[in-house]
Amino acid sequence: MTRITASVPLQSIPAWALLERELLRLQDAGWRKFRDRFCEPDGSLRYGGHMYGRDGVDDFYEPFFNWPSLYRLGGADDLLPAAKHHWEGVTKQMSRFGFVRDEYELGYDWFHQGESLPLFLGICAADPADERFRERARRFAGFYLPDSTTGNYDAATRTIVAPHTGSGGPRWGVGEDWTEYSADQAGMEIYGLPLLDVEGIDSWDDLRAAGAAARMGTAMQERMGRGDTAVNLTATTLAANAWLYDHDERYRAWALEYIDAWRGRAAANGGVLPDNVGPNGAVGELHHGAWYGGHYGWTWPHGLHTIAAAATVATLNSVVLTGETWRADLVRGLLNAVLEHAEVQDHIASRGSLGPGWAERLGADDATTELLVPYRYGPHGWFDYHPVPIEPALWLDWVDHAPMAHDLLERIRSSSSTDWREVRWFHDKEEQGHEAPWLEFLAGRNPHYPERALEMAIAQVLRRMALIANAEESPQDGDIHFWQRLNPVVTEVLTQLITGAPPAVYYGGLTFARVLVDDAQRSRPGLPPDVAMLVTRAAERTLSLEIANLGDDERVVGLSAGAFGEDRIESVVFDIGADYPGDPRSYRIPEPTVARRTTPVRSGRLTVALPPRTRISLELSVTRRAHRAAHHLIPPNQENQ
Repeated sequence: MTRITASVPLQSIPAWALLERELLRLQDAGWRKFRDRFCEPDGSLRYGGHMYGRDGVDDFYEPFFNWPSLYRLGGADDLLPAAKHHWEGVTKQMSRFGFVRDEYELGYDWFHQGESLPLFLGICAADPADERFRERARRFAGFYLPDSTTGNYDAATRTIVAPHTGSGGPRWGVGEDWTEYSADQAGMEIYGLPLLDVEGIDSWDDLRAAGAAARMGTAMQERMGRGDTAVNLTATTLAANAWLYDHDERYRAWALEYIDAWRGRAAANGGVLPDNVGPNGAVGELHHGAWYGGHYGWTWPHGLHTIAAAATVATLNSVVLTGETWRADLVRGLLNAVLEHAEVQDHIASRGSLGPGWAERLGADDATTELLVPYRYGPHGWFDYHPVPIEPALWLDWVDHAPMAHDLLERIRSSSSTDWREVRWFHDKEEQGHEAPWLEFLAGRNPHYPERALEMAIAQVLRRMALIANAEESPQDGDIHFWQRLNPVVTEVLTQLITGAPPAVYYGGLTFARVLVDDAQRSRPGLPPDVAMLVTRAAERTLSLEIANLGDDERVVGLSAGAFGEDRIESVVFDIGADYPGDPRSYRIPEPTVARRTTPVRSGRLTVALPPRTRISLELSVTRRAHRAAHHLIPPNQENQ
């Protein structure tokens, strides 16, 4: 085990380091306020209302989704036990409502199941030694294996047999509350008709005709409530998470079989991922031969937003399972398809179903121009234009720095009239949206991003804490999105700055990292007390870091390459200090004399000792995916080795 020691004294305290420590401190105060105000002693959420239809499980897990992530970045010691307590409390609460069986969702679509997963996945990653969660991970993944008694998967057709599946097996249809699809659902009108080929229903107003709502509902139940849908690709996360514990080949084999089945369908469709497969294994079987029209597919409601997320999650899972990147064609194909119809346009806010949200993210007015692509496809072709989503291209670039992804990111940047360096003060539930200024920072074009982004994140926490103080302890009946609007934990910026990676894909993605930090003296994840860290460069084979100890005690930091120990550190170049503080008779404050030293590592891990009030700059030479991925266990007592 390679160990190096920081020897450059802190002559001044970096603003980013102070802000990073303050953000960690504030959030530890914030999650406790959230717990005390909104949670019961058993960990469940205070709620005296009802649950309707099949929807809602995700909304009870989501308020805690990033709490394990904060712990892994340096949150309080009692945060991980709290996250586990709330997962178990909510699971029992949803079981009482009849929405969960055997500690897992009874059966619902994978867009929403993906939203339920981050809390569970984060706990598994934060504490792989917890046998209770290991058993759960294996059991949940087992619901989708070919030999499962649930019947969720058909090995003959290589399909998940329904859009709604779970611990109870397939649940046919799209929900008892949609036996009729009424025009009175004002909030859904912006997305248009779920199916665009139901005879006599060509517009939203047509749903008001006698019998029309029932005919649309029947068509949805029969055509969208059976067979496979592309969003089900997210189910492979359960298998990848289980495999990371002990490399049981059953999970890996199933996930790759299922991903490759969809890749084959995309290849047969000109590279575009279709969104539906019928009960007999044929694309378009329930949609008059069309490759579009499936549940949460290309036609309705969100199109590219949903499908790109599922394809990205599946691609990243395949990289974890194999160490290979060539299955990224699943994402490249769908991006290439929409880019063929790209246009540079203005009036972002007034365009399509997602326009207002994009305008808020970009700070766009009517004059703002962006590269727009169609998000949806129907019988009349592509429609519903919005800005190209950065996240799928960013993940492609992050996986292997492929030229296609880099060129696409540059095309998006050059087509935008917004300043990619600007940190916009907004917060969405996905913990995303600040990729552009972060990318500019890594490219050396936005040197003040860490300070500005951390200030923005602190403002997010302070606002949430003020909202908590003024909120009721329990929401009104049916307002089950209440808590996620008040979650005071914000980890997007910390994840970027400390791990050199984007936050996990919100809809069921594993959490990745170029580097993981741990407290080697206490053998726990995250920054030790008083320590701050900043990844300043993240190239394919090189990582540059700054680490500072602001306190009066020595700290020892462990650095591991990759989120799952998959990368190898070949060598480290670091600075060493000498000739400081200089002659005490001089009034001048001297600059420390700094030299550089290279040390071989040839391991997935190294430790850095930081005496009081010292800093160190490191450049790691890294070979990516040199080792088989696994959930990361921190070795004990590293400070004594």
